[in-house]
Order: sequence, then C-alpha cells, then structure tokens
Amino acid sequence: MEREEKVVLEMNALEQGVVVRALNDLRNDLIHEKRPTDFVEEILLKTIDAPKKQKKGRRHEER
Repeated sequence: MEREEKVVLEMNALEQGVVVRALNDLRNDLIHEKRPTDFVEEILLKTIDAPKKQKKGRRHEER
C-alpha cells in the first residue's frame, strides 16, 4: 500500500477562520441536499484542530 503525500498549509488565524466558515457552509449545503458530509466533516475537524506553530525567537521573562 502506497503512502499518501501530506500537504502542509500555513495560515494565520483570520485565514483559518475563513476556511472553517467555508467548509461549514459547504457541510450545511450538503445536509440540506441530503448528501453525505463525512469527507467535509473530516477536513473541517482537521482544520479546527490543526496545531499552532510556535514563533521562533527568545522569550523575555521578567524575574
């Protein structure tokens, strides 16, 4: 069995919100049309739960 290649997208919080909103709208349309939503729901959850990338650099902590 061949492994699928993964694609990584970097986006800020605003862009992520737009993608989540678009996927949710698509999911709602599919529900209205009584069509399966499994694939869209899977992508929607991956988008919502995507790990946050930590900023590089030193943190300055007060002592």
